[in-house]
Amino acid sequence: MRLPTNDVLAALGGTVVYRDHLPATIAVSTDTRAIRPSQTFLALRGERFDGHRFVAEAVHHGASAAIVDDASVLPPGTAAIVVEDTLAAYLALARLARARVRGPVVAISGSTGKTTTKQFLVRALEAAEIPAVATPENENNEIGVAKFLLALDDADVRVAIVEMGARKYRDLDVLVAAAQPGLAILTNVGDAHLEIMGSRERLAETKWGLFGGGARAVLNVADAASLERAASLAEPPVWFGIDAERPPSGARGVIVRVDDVLAIDGETRTIPFAIDVPGDHNRRNLAAALAAASVLGGDVAAIAAAAPAFATPSGRYERIAMPGGLTIVYDAYNASMSGSLATLATFAREPARRRIVVLGSMAELGPDACAMHQRVGEAAADAADILLVGGAFADDLAAGARAAGIEAHALVTYDDNEHAIAWLRTNAHAGDVVLLKGSRVYRMEQIVAGLHA
Repeated sequence: MRLPTNDVLAALGGTVVYRDHLPATIAVSTDTRAIRPSQTFLALRGERFDGHRFVAEAVHHGASAAIVDDASVLPPGTAAIVVEDTLAAYLALARLARARVRGPVVAISGSTGKTTTKQFLVRALEAAEIPAVATPENENNEIGVAKFLLALDDADVRVAIVEMGARKYRDLDVLVAAAQPGLAILTNVGDAHLEIMGSRERLAETKWGLFGGGARAVLNVADAASLERAASLAEPPVWFGIDAERPPSGARGVIVRVDDVLAIDGETRTIPFAIDVPGDHNRRNLAAALAAASVLGGDVAAIAAAAPAFATPSGRYERIAMPGGLTIVYDAYNASMSGSLATLATFAREPARRRIVVLGSMAELGPDACAMHQRVGEAAADAADILLVGGAFADDLAAGARAAGIEAHALVTYDDNEHAIAWLRTNAHAGDVVLLKGSRVYRMEQIVAGLHA
C-alpha cells in the first residue's frame, strides 16, 4: 500500500532529511533483496540482524528514501525520516494502512490453535463466498503483522485475518493498536510461554489484551480464563465449543458435535456436518472459525457442506506415510502442556499395530515445567505402547510415565534426534504409528527426514 507522505510524516514525527526529495507517497520495504524502485527502505533491528547495514545497498537498488534511527548510515543526498525506533515506526505505518482498509479485520490469538483456526476461518469464508486474506503461517509478531497490513490494497474490502502471537507480557497491545480488529478470536489461555510471562494471571492479562481496542470477542466455552473474564467485555461475546458444551444461558454460540454443527443464535438449528480433522482440539478450532464466520455473515450451511475438505496446517497432526508401511504423525510445530495433552488424547485412539510416542521436551514453561512434563509423561504412558523421551526434561517425562505404570521395556530415553532415528529404524515396523511431539527447538522434523533417508 502506498501512503501519502504527509500522513507518514505526521504519524512518525522524527527528523526529515532532504524533504524535497521525498516521494509524494511512501511504500515501505524492509528487504533489500525484494526492494523495487521508488519504494522506501525501512531499516529494522533485531537480535540477529540490523537493516541499517544495508541502507546503501537499498538505495543502490532504487530505494527513493529511507526510514532509519541512525542518520550516519545514509548515503549522501538520500532523503530520509530519522526516528527513535524503526520497529515502532513500522507499526505506526501499519496502523495508517489499516485505517485505509474498508473490509473487516479479524484477530486470532491464544496459547494453542491460532494457525489452525486461522486456516479454518479462511476456508470457511471461501465456502461462504466472502473474500478473505490472512497473515502467512508464522508471521504473527510485530514485524509480520506490520508487513501484512502494509501489503493490503488501499480501500481493500476483503476480510483481513491477523494471527497475533505473544511471547512477552502485554505483547498483544501493540499488535491490536496497529490492526484495530473489529472481531477477535481467543482460542484459549493455556500454558505457553509461562516462563517469560511470569504467571498465569499475567498470561491471561496479555491474551485479554486482544479485546483492548473494543473488538467483538469470540470465546472458548471450555476456557476457564475466558469464562472468568467475559463479564468485563463491553459487548456480549460469541461462544464456541464441542459436543455437549453449551454457551452460558441466553448467549450466542456455535457448537460442533460429532455428526453435526449446532448453531445457537437466538434459536437452535442442527445442520448436517461431516469433518475429517483429527482430535477434539482441532474440532474446537473449527468451531471457533465457524463462530467467527457466522458473525461475518457467512452461511453456516454452505460452510458445513464444504467442511469435509478442510485440513489442518502442515506440522499439526500431519500424517506421513513412510517406506515399509510405517506411519508418522508429525505434530512438532510447537508444544505446550495443554497442546501435548490434546494431541496425546487424539493419538490414543489411533488404530495401529503399536502406538509409539516420541516426545521432545517443551520450552518456556516457567517454574512448573517439571510438574508439567511429568503430567505429559503420564498421558503419554496411557497413549503409547512404547514411549521415547528426550530433551532437557526427559527425566521428568520418564518419571511421569513410570508413575502411570509404564513397563520398563516400553520406556526409552534418547540422547538426540540421531539416536531416536536409529532406534526407530531398528525397532519400528509396518503397521506401527509413530507420534513426534515436542517444541520447535528440538527440530523433530530431522527425525522425519532421517527416516526418509
